[in-house]
Amino acid sequence: MEITTESIKELREMTGVSVMLCKKALEEAGGDLAKAKIILKKHSGASALKKVGRDLKAGAIGSYTHDGNIGAMVLLSCETDFVAKNPEFTAFARELAMQVAAMDPENTEELLEQAFIKDTDKTMNNLLNEATQKFGERVEVTQFVRLSSR
Repeated sequence: MEITTESIKELREMTGVSVMLCKKALEEAGGDLAKAKIILKKHSGASALKKVGRDLKAGAIGSYTHDGNIGAMVLLSCETDFVAKNPEFTAFARELAMQVAAMDPENTEELLEQAFIKDTDKTMNNLLNEATQKFGERVEVTQFVRLSSR
């Protein structure tokens, strides 16, 4: 199968990873979009492992409230202000806060093991690994809090 600019663009829109990574994944998958997406998922874990030792010097706080009765805040840390100010990064921090509000994890390890409330095929750890690959930096949940009036 031929790898076209359109197929690279489509894979990038589906995954959010760089054009070069999308092209490499499509080449490895012989042009098959579904296979390329699976390849990128496998590489996201390896990409996250490579960045483990890097310092987290920036981040964003995501918050979410549900009906004024439950609220959560999450500090999502990263390496640079450039990533911390990215709208997709701050949106991800809010998604994490929504997860905390809905699932009430006791600690970060429990949070990362949970299935994502919007896509139960993915764990929160999968999403963090995908974010690390997407933003090219180490991304980590460093703190969170959940409040409830009930």
